[in-house]
Amino acid sequence: MTTPRDLLIIAMDMASTRPVERGDLSLALAGAEAVDLLRADVIGLEGDRILPGPQPTLADHLLEEAASSFVREAPYESVGDWLWRRGRGLPATYLSDLEAEGQLVRQHHRRWVVFRTTELVLVDTPARRQAANRWASDEPVLSTLAAEVGISDKPAEDAPQVADEAAATVLTAVDGALLELAVERQRRAHRRDEAALNNVRRGY
Repeated sequence: MTTPRDLLIIAMDMASTRPVERGDLSLALAGAEAVDLLRADVIGLEGDRILPGPQPTLADHLLEEAASSFVREAPYESVGDWLWRRGRGLPATYLSDLEAEGQLVRQHHRRWVVFRTTELVLVDTPARRQAANRWASDEPVLSTLAAEVGISDKPAEDAPQVADEAAATVLTAVDGALLELAVERQRRAHRRDEAALNNVRRGY
């Protein structure tokens, strides 16, 4: 299993008590992919710019897809820009993949007979147990990403230190992107509140 898959499994396992915003998870999954690709020597960093190597053949096809998405011409792309681009729709992509692998099943719920909903739930698999073991071991990258999206009780700065400088750069970029997203949510909420107040004033 990979870091993004482990992160998604942990997020689903904790969803009942610590639900994660989909946009936050999108950025974190992309960050997890970048860290795995750094560890596999598929990419390198020059400052905050991603330097892609030769297109590899990887065991995980979603990581292979991520590796093919990098800008391959100077001045290359910043980690932050890639996170936003790669992260778009990424949770749904990983959910579909886990479902196809049999890691998730659809559970049907009947409500009031005429209303029916479907949700994906985790199956007890070796991959799920592996993710749980990695989570319990407080592995630094997984712990930091989980803290950044609010899965963990502890703040990201209290997560175990990531020794690898390049991986730490990616995690810092994830944190910055999450802050940008939080600011944008606040702006949108403020605009909605202003619009609602204006409607009240107009008598709507």
